[in-house]
Amino acid sequence: MKKILLTLAVVAGLTLASQAQEFGFKKSDVIVEGNLSANTSNDKTNQTKTNSFNFNPSVGYFVSDKIAVGLDVNVGNEKATKNVDQSNESYVKNNQFGIGAFGRYYFLELGSRFKTYAQLGAGYAQEDGKINNGTTTSDIAKTKGFGANAGLGINYFVTPKIAINFGLTDLLSFRTSKVDVDGAKSSNEFNANINSFNNFFDTAKFGLTFKF
Repeated sequence: MKKILLTLAVVAGLTLASQAQEFGFKKSDVIVEGNLSANTSNDKTNQTKTNSFNFNPSVGYFVSDKIAVGLDVNVGNEKATKNVDQSNESYVKNNQFGIGAFGRYYFLELGSRFKTYAQLGAGYAQEDGKINNGTTTSDIAKTKGFGANAGLGINYFVTPKIAINFGLTDLLSFRTSKVDVDGAKSSNEFNANINSFNNFFDTAKFGLTFKF
């Protein structure tokens, strides 16, 4: 009987402790996040293979209970190979690198574990690569650019220190870029992805958020 009572007491204590846990952020908290993706496709009919990789770590600091500012980095590459395993195999390889800053405002709580935020970001990015035509390899001219974006996201707290981050694709974005060669002209691009709410799981980036 004593063992049963002791077990019930432990379970009750753990339950109360779990309910007493606070999920969320406060001033001076530090967060570290990361989104990682890797994809491979192999079209044997057209003898084409594509490999891509992208890593986007970021770190932020809460200047208040609802506002965080931080820095992020983006590293990625993609290689598309044609005529796979043939004597005339060729490929195009692209590399991307970017660094930027962001501001994030938490404006809505959906229960105790879901925290919704709006985010503004801006940064520098560059792309380069190589082209192989089956016999020779040449460099792709470097492209440099600047961009800004605005989007939404959600943190779901698994524990008080770890959350799953659902970063919705940029609702608004602007980018200007220029190829690093003489006489090149800049290219500007503006996007408004207002349809993102209809296909959230097709456009969201999933990652982990660690709170310190």
